[in-house]
Amino acid sequence: MRTLLKSHFLWPALLGCAVFAASSRPVVSGLGFEGGDKVAHFAVYGLLGTLLSRAWGPGWRGALLALFTASLFGATDEWHQSFVPGRTADVMDWLADTSGAALAVGLYFLWRPYRELLERGTSAGGGPAA
Repeated sequence: MRTLLKSHFLWPALLGCAVFAASSRPVVSGLGFEGGDKVAHFAVYGLLGTLLSRAWGPGWRGALLALFTASLFGATDEWHQSFVPGRTADVMDWLADTSGAALAVGLYFLWRPYRELLERGTSAGGGPAA
């Protein structure tokens, strides 16, 4: 079980730490255009959704767990931002988080060529190839 947690959940955990660190800053630079923050939320949580899909494993159970985990993390991240001076919690950010994760999880589980492309160079268990 420890190996499973170390290998499969390492990258989602590291991304979560990076998101938490960025959310702890009073000012975060945007992409430079209106709505750019939503695009960033969508993309980052899309990546998180993909990483969590690989971590939780195949099937509908894995897909639902990946989406739930990403969405819950997005909600708690917005709550965390409400305590950071200069930041606010925004339900639209959470919707962008959840939408990005939902698209990524859907692509990963429903579009086999996409999943196979991402799994190249990894062992059958989803971890790095030996």
